[in-house]
Amino acid sequence: MLLLIGLLIGLILGLTGAGGSVFAVPLLLLLGGMSMVDATGISLGAVAVSTLYASLRNSLARNQAPILWQPGLILAISGALSAPAGKWLGLQLSELWLISGFSLLAAIIALRMWINAQKNPQAALVVRAGNFANTPSPDHLCNLNPTGQFELRPRCVSGLLIGGLVVGVLSGLFGVGGGFLIVPLLLALSAVSMAQAVSTSLLIIALISSSGFISHLAMSEAQHWGWLIMAAAGGVVGMMLGQAVSHKIANVLLQKLFAVSLLVVALITLARYL
Repeated sequence: MLLLIGLLIGLILGLTGAGGSVFAVPLLLLLGGMSMVDATGISLGAVAVSTLYASLRNSLARNQAPILWQPGLILAISGALSAPAGKWLGLQLSELWLISGFSLLAAIIALRMWINAQKNPQAALVVRAGNFANTPSPDHLCNLNPTGQFELRPRCVSGLLIGGLVVGVLSGLFGVGGGFLIVPLLLALSAVSMAQAVSTSLLIIALISSSGFISHLAMSEAQHWGWLIMAAAGGVVGMMLGQAVSHKIANVLLQKLFAVSLLVVALITLARYL
């Protein structure tokens, strides 16, 4: 069953630009029969392995959107530092509070996915070929110089640091990768393409999720390596399948389907524990 759950997690990650990893925890709760603490830990491990594979695959492939290394590393490092705090906070809360908070977060992400697909259908397509040719808007915190590199000025760096810290806490607390915040954050900070934001988010999610999973191992008494291996193996296979078929699917409809599915799963998860 865990292999199948991992496959579903990887498949959803591969078919969504942002927000796919939030499916991992409810799948592990509902289908895997895990506690919230174990589900968040295994989710972080499986998401970390899956996104690390996808990031390495993209970096070796031709005609892929380049990773935004400077902002990506700032987000990843700050998020990796705050993920243990999120994990610690999760251990202080009751399971009902954790599940209630997670369900609220999932509902917000589902609503955002639906609105984004409705209002900006082109972004849902997530084109693979991207460039830095767009002229940055003066409203962005981070501008690009003529060579397409980020100008890391104080307000830009502070925005990246704050965003990374928030993503890290939520990742450690709820076992989510954070793509639902990372992608829109990168798009809001500067004039980069959707493909670049998604490509960069894979690396960030991999590093933050790894930090959260290591924190889970350090703070939790039970360490279920067998669960992780099965879920992670399924996740990599699912990511392969998702990346292979993503360009053949109507992504706007797919985003709306995922949004509805996520809301339903979140409600079922909450109802089960009330």
